Amino acid sequence: MTALANLLVIVAVVALVVTRQMRVQRLDTERRFWLLPLILGVLALRDPQIIDHQHTALSVTLLAASLVTVLAMGTAWGWTVRIWRGADGNVLVKGTKATLAAWGGMIAIRIGLYAIGSALGVHQAGSSLMLGMAVLLLVRSLVVNWRARTLEHAPATAVLH
Repeated sequence: MTALANLLVIVAVVALVVTRQMRVQRLDTERRFWLLPLILGVLALRDPQIIDHQHTALSVTLLAASLVTVLAMGTAWGWTVRIWRGADGNVLVKGTKATLAAWGGMIAIRIGLYAIGSALGVHQAGSSLMLGMAVLLLVRSLVVNWRARTLEHAPATAVLH
């Protein structure tokens, strides 16, 4: 995929995910939450330009730093989501202001890493952003699903902040 196509996919996924996260949703723990991250990850890893072969060590270091960052941010994001059991027994989730702050922090960190790479002359492919998005979504979903399991035996309207 071209850099522009990668960027458009990332922007579309972010817009979709953030919009959905800020609405009350029923959490389907049986859903294949790993499917979108898997698709994004495969698309990203197929790009031979994910690593700048003229600056291999720096490129790998920046990619690793980016992935560690999204692991942390995905975890933080998963903990910012409000989770509760509705009157009908379904587990419900909704993003909070802290969720938006986590997104803002992640975007700021990603911009900072990109700026460092640019200053060092490292070519950074959009596929590295896509791989980061895949890891972010997967980690967030794992954390939210793990937290939701603690509500299995909780009465209706129990809330996890």
